[in-house]
Amino acid sequence: MTDVVDADELLRRMHRARACALEQERTWRGRRDELRTTDPEGSREAATRSLAYEAVLRVLDEVLTPGRNTG
Repeated sequence: MTDVVDADELLRRMHRARACALEQERTWRGRRDELRTTDPEGSREAATRSLAYEAVLRVLDEVLTPGRNTG
């Protein structure tokens, strides 16, 4: 990436990234629940991916709204 972007564009990109991470976290959480009884290994994989997106969300939330989610 060689484009120079201003602060507003960077903030817009971070908000888009957060929206994408939220969607993916919900998708993988749903897949985890869907596979729980039929494919335990697939359910564990989906749970791991869901947790990874949850961590990304926490980081982006802290960057975008510092101090709002303490604890």
